[in-house]
Amino acid sequence: MPLSSKIFSGFRALGFCSNHVPLCVRYHSKHQDNYVVTCVGKAFHTYNCSKLGIVSVSNSHPEDISCLATDALLVFTACKNVVRAFARGRQVVHTYEGHEKDVHLLLPFGNHLISVDEDSCLKIWDIRSEELYLEIAFNNESFEITSVVHPSTYLNKIVIGSRQGSMQLWNIKTNKQIFTFPGWGQAITVMEQAPAIDVMAIGLADGQIILHNLKFDETLMKFTQDWGPVTTIAFRTDGEPIMATGSAPGHIALWNLEKRRLLCQMRESHSGAVTGMKCLPSEPLMVTSSSDNSIKIWIFDKPDGAGRLLRERSGHGAPPNKIRFHGNSGKTILSAAQDSTLRSFSTVHERLNRSLGRASFNKAKSKKTGLKLDQHMMPPITDFASEMSRQSDWDCIIATHRGLRVSTTWNYDRSTMGKYKPEHDRFSQSREYNKVVARCVTITSCGNFGLIGYSSGHVDTYNMQSGLYRGSYGKPTAHSSSVRGLAVDGLNQVTVTAGADKLVKFWKFKKKEFLSEIKMEDQISQVLAHRESSMLAVALDDFSVALIDIDTRNRVRGFSGHSNRITDMAFSPDSRWLITSSMDATVRTWDVPTGRLIDCFMVDAAVTSMAMSSSGEFLATTHVDDLGIYLWSNNTLYSHVALRPLPSDYEPEVVTMPTTRRKQQKVEGEEDGDDADEEEFSDFKSPEQISDELVTLSLLPNSRWQNLLNLDVIKARNKPKEPPKVPKAAPFFLPTIAGLEPKFAKPVETTDETPSRVLPTNLMSYTDLGKLLHGADKPEDYEAVLNKLKECGPSMIDMEIRSLSPEGGGSVHLMSQFMKLIEYVLSTNKNFELAQAYVGLFLKVHTELIAAEPDLLEMARKLSGSQLSAWTNLQNTFNQTLCLINYLKSATV
Repeated sequence: MPLSSKIFSGFRALGFCSNHVPLCVRYHSKHQDNYVVTCVGKAFHTYNCSKLGIVSVSNSHPEDISCLATDALLVFTACKNVVRAFARGRQVVHTYEGHEKDVHLLLPFGNHLISVDEDSCLKIWDIRSEELYLEIAFNNESFEITSVVHPSTYLNKIVIGSRQGSMQLWNIKTNKQIFTFPGWGQAITVMEQAPAIDVMAIGLADGQIILHNLKFDETLMKFTQDWGPVTTIAFRTDGEPIMATGSAPGHIALWNLEKRRLLCQMRESHSGAVTGMKCLPSEPLMVTSSSDNSIKIWIFDKPDGAGRLLRERSGHGAPPNKIRFHGNSGKTILSAAQDSTLRSFSTVHERLNRSLGRASFNKAKSKKTGLKLDQHMMPPITDFASEMSRQSDWDCIIATHRGLRVSTTWNYDRSTMGKYKPEHDRFSQSREYNKVVARCVTITSCGNFGLIGYSSGHVDTYNMQSGLYRGSYGKPTAHSSSVRGLAVDGLNQVTVTAGADKLVKFWKFKKKEFLSEIKMEDQISQVLAHRESSMLAVALDDFSVALIDIDTRNRVRGFSGHSNRITDMAFSPDSRWLITSSMDATVRTWDVPTGRLIDCFMVDAAVTSMAMSSSGEFLATTHVDDLGIYLWSNNTLYSHVALRPLPSDYEPEVVTMPTTRRKQQKVEGEEDGDDADEEEFSDFKSPEQISDELVTLSLLPNSRWQNLLNLDVIKARNKPKEPPKVPKAAPFFLPTIAGLEPKFAKPVETTDETPSRVLPTNLMSYTDLGKLLHGADKPEDYEAVLNKLKECGPSMIDMEIRSLSPEGGGSVHLMSQFMKLIEYVLSTNKNFELAQAYVGLFLKVHTELIAAEPDLLEMARKLSGSQLSAWTNLQNTFNQTLCLINYLKSATV
């Protein structure tokens, strides 16, 4: 049976914010803040609107989420034909099963939940009991449900919109259709309750927005947007009569309902369709989400009434092409995607993410025309290189673009595209170079020079500070065919170029002189250099990898095993591992010293790019048709892993992709695998739970028990030098209470009965403690006596213990009962310090009497055995801990 990866385990996914599923907004009364819930595939994120910071990430679903809904307490999700209810934004508390088709609409309705599947089967569930309350079946040919809304103040009633254009009003309590609205001849795409009672806003597929009065079946006003179907509708509730509508191209229209006209347009609010839009209650704020993987909060403070972007959280709108770790900390990832953007993602926190912008031939003109209609946008980045040595001084990133011979520079500190676009004059002066394309780039370790390789075989060097040309390799070209890879050693002594002509050439960096070459068996697809070890990995078109030592200029290792094109490679920080990915959807780890395969796993979608952090903590991967960047944790940093070579016929297992949660969650229906043996954080244990293993204390102040044995010495030292003064006597006719301060006694209520002058025969002189001890024979009784002692101060405890002897008004039986109490406390392993203090004072006061009474002496021997057993267990634990500490100290010196 194949095993999953021994080295790497899924950690988390980066770069996800939203998708095509509309967002939901909920208000938290305790926190007094609004929260936004967005879908990111198999999970959903919860953000606060105050800072747009992520609050929680839900557990993963088996498949992608199709719709979301929220109420005051729960978040409801639909995945395939199963509906789930989440509490606290992450934990499943209810599951509703019964639909035969996929669910695409959800509506919380008081204590019930309404769900609609693709067959237009409407089911109503009781949220708490998970029981089916009502089921209504519709025919898609005559009435295909596209929207469900509960009108305000309409008790037990819902409005259902259809693709055929008609609407129906239903009473779900009586299961009766109340009224049918004929519609407007177009499919209903969205419905939203207006702030006015009885008024419903209806968006149609042809761009019309209808405000309709349900009570009188009367259309109040109509609007039309020119951008296609209405995708979402929202109303401001802060006193302004404004309605906002979203469209598929990403534009937002604001309509003035009092003047019945268009107020303004917010063009290119998103680069994709506006799928979700909500106005925050009683605030001039609006939250929008889109399929372009972004969430935006707009504030309406412009003079024309339009919204200004207040906060934004976004990721790539298209799958990334290449990723690389930037800097020496291993916490920043640079990512270039097919949307022509370059972004930086942090592995620590998402608030550190930043966008370096979108590549443009003319940034000034791009700002004027807008991103949506930008005719100056450059093609996506295919290759880039970065170096942080001089990033605070000038541009530190150089990139090539698909189908262009022009390269671009980028500034990381300013998070913008640089001003230089290196291109040699030879390409513009001759027609034979019209189809030349820049293939690969690299930057020297000092950050001063950038090298560009072209499909014509040229390799040019440019200064990163000034953008000036600094020479070329070869006469006239470095290779006779396209250049596939570039590398420069750490000391800027040797430059390595690799081409499609199967040659790996070595050059002097400064003088551009040819040194030597190595011919490979097949064409070279890409190269990767590890400057610290002077190792160069060369990927060939025959799906194999060759390892070359740059210092000796010899081929030292070869790795073969992939069955498809190699997409990317990565070295571990110590260069002992070479990690390769291929279009066969496998990720293989090779041990460089032995040349053997030590780890291999398979993923659902092939890896397009990968990078290893400089700290060796994470492996980052991107995948085909996926917007995210996935982090894999290196298990060898945290535990011992036996890395034995894998057999040649090893078949890798498909591993589960990391989710957006920091810890991988188990997917429903998935069997426990090797990860089930991993340690989990233990819950809090009370003193009762750990009393079997350890000894616990009472947590009382030290003054209650620490000085009981020396109480007589303390009293002698604190004895006043002068005798206390007698308080002034009160009048003889007023009864008083004895004490330091004169207090008058309360009058005793008199009764008609004459009290008896005969003393009772069963008079007991026991104290309160003695009375409790006298009849104690159960653990509950002993607990009551112990609680009584805990409430007493040191002087009171001393008096109570002295009163146990016959001379103090007690008896031998009471003394025996007290020793039973101490024995019980020692057996529970709780209140250990109190038991030691009480028994010490007891023996100090009553030693002679215990020695004279045989029963008490026998009880004392038994108590001594219990005390010795308790202390022996505690001492063994101390000795074991001290031995382990001493060993660790000696091992680390």
